[in-house]
Parts: sequence; structure tokens; C-alpha cells
Amino acid sequence: MTLRVVYCGTPDFAVPALEALARLGEISGERLELVAAYTQPDRPAGRGKKLTASPVKQAALELGLPVEQPVSLRDAAAQERLASHRPDLLVVAAYGLILPPAVLEMPRLGAVNIHASLLPRWRGAAPINRAIEAGDTATGITIMQMEAGLDTGPMWHKLVEPIHADDTAASLHDRLAPLGATALIEALPWIIEGSGAPEPQDDAQACYAAKLAKPEARIDWREPADLLERRVRAFNPWPVAQTEFEGKPLRVWGARVAPAARQGEPGEVMELTGDGFAVQAGDGWLVLTSVQRAGGRPVSAADFARGRSLEGVKLG
Repeated sequence: MTLRVVYCGTPDFAVPALEALARLGEISGERLELVAAYTQPDRPAGRGKKLTASPVKQAALELGLPVEQPVSLRDAAAQERLASHRPDLLVVAAYGLILPPAVLEMPRLGAVNIHASLLPRWRGAAPINRAIEAGDTATGITIMQMEAGLDTGPMWHKLVEPIHADDTAASLHDRLAPLGATALIEALPWIIEGSGAPEPQDDAQACYAAKLAKPEARIDWREPADLLERRVRAFNPWPVAQTEFEGKPLRVWGARVAPAARQGEPGEVMELTGDGFAVQAGDGWLVLTSVQRAGGRPVSAADFARGRSLEGVKLG
């Protein structure tokens, strides 16, 4: 028999699992055939706003796969086109489009999702960022059977990944993406053979990973230093924590917490350090270690401070 798989994904996170499926060839006694890759339409990117293919589209074309880019899967024409591929299984990873019930019910094995958290914790759009922001010490990958609710489906498999004290959203993403491919390949035999049943989620333990928004990246210096430090890491590489220096935006790419040697006003630069400069937060000091002025490049905060009289300056 042949297992016909349609893959749905868009960003870099979804590429390793697509490539792993393409290498697989056979599983549980069935020949695996990737019959199409679904991804979001090309978007303007860069300063020139040139239409750019998603990472999944680029990878799919390199693999010689047919690529489909519907604006929505809600309309009948898009659903008919998907049905023409005769999928036995949909594999979804950060696709970014809603799969309505008619689509979820189309394949005989339904649809499975590669989700970047240990469900039911961090359902939603930004699980990697919110786990760091919350101070979680571990996250991981969940292979979930999709249903109509937002990340509410039963779980086939989980793999745990520790969150290190210096992890940014970028570094954690880069470990979770290949882990997602591993988790998927490990779970596929159970999904295909129907051996056992996926574990229902405990809704009482669920929390929501809201989509990131630029306004929340603005640093409120009245908040505790440890929370601000986690946000600096959680918002790297986007939207990037930001404060104001001399009336202009100052992005903060790196920071660490330090005990307050004395008390100042929130946002006040307290002293220079070997690796940057300390700013008074609501509780303790936040030492900025990497910053970027508008129109400039990220630099070490120590280099930024060199030649400037920063002590007593108020960041806004």
C-alpha cells in the first residue's frame, strides 16, 4: 500500500519535518508518498518588499514536490483541490491557516500537528516565546491529532527539551525544529497502525500563548528585572525588546539581572559595568549587554556606553 501524505507548513520551523518525511520512503510496511506541500502565499519581504517564497515552499521545490498556496482552505474550490490529492494523512507544522472541519475529516487518518510546546501548556501562536517569558525550565514538542479547537486535540507523542538560562526564542526554535521532525517520525507508526489511542489533554492545565505584538516589546522599567530579562530573550529575534534613549528607540538584544547596589528611579542608568550598563528596574538592576540604535547595527552595550556620560540618564 501507499500512504499519501500532504504536508502543510510555512516557516523555517516546518522545514526539518518536511525533509524527514521526504527521506522516509517507507513506514509501517507502507510506501510513504509526499503528494503535495501546502504553504502560505508568497509575501513581500525585505526593504524592497519583493515577493518571497516561504521556507517550506523553497524546500518543497528543491524536493520536487507540487506546491499549493491557497489564500484559505474554507472555500469549496480549495477543498476540492486538496481532495484531488487523495491524502491519507495531513501533517501540519506552523502552517498559519485554519483547517476547517471538512478538511480535518478528509484524510482517512485525519490531520496531525507538530506543536512546539508540551501540551496542554502553551496552546496558541507563540509557544516558544511564552515559555521563555514565563520562566519555564522545559518545553518540547507534542504530536497532536487535530480537531476543531485551538490545539485541543489528543496527543500521540511528546519529546522534552530543556530551556537554558541563556536561551533566546531563536536558539530554542533552532533546537525544537529538528526535534519536531524526530517526534513526528517516532509517532507515525502509532498513527498509521492505530495502535493505542492518543492521550486526551487536561483542559484545566491549559494556558494560552498569545501571538506576539510590537507594543508589548516596549520595556516598562517599573517591572521586575528578572521578568524584563526573560522578555529580552523571548522577543529575540522579534519583535525585540525596546526602550528609549535621547528620544529615540533603543533595541535591547541582550541583558542580565544584577542585584541593586543602590536604589534609583525606574529606567535610570545606575552605573557602567564591564559588559554594559545597569538600569534600575522595579526590583533589581537590568544590565544591558547588547543594544541597537535606530538605523544602526546591534553592538555590545559596553561599546555603546564608551565615551558617553550615561550615569543618571533616564531611559523611557
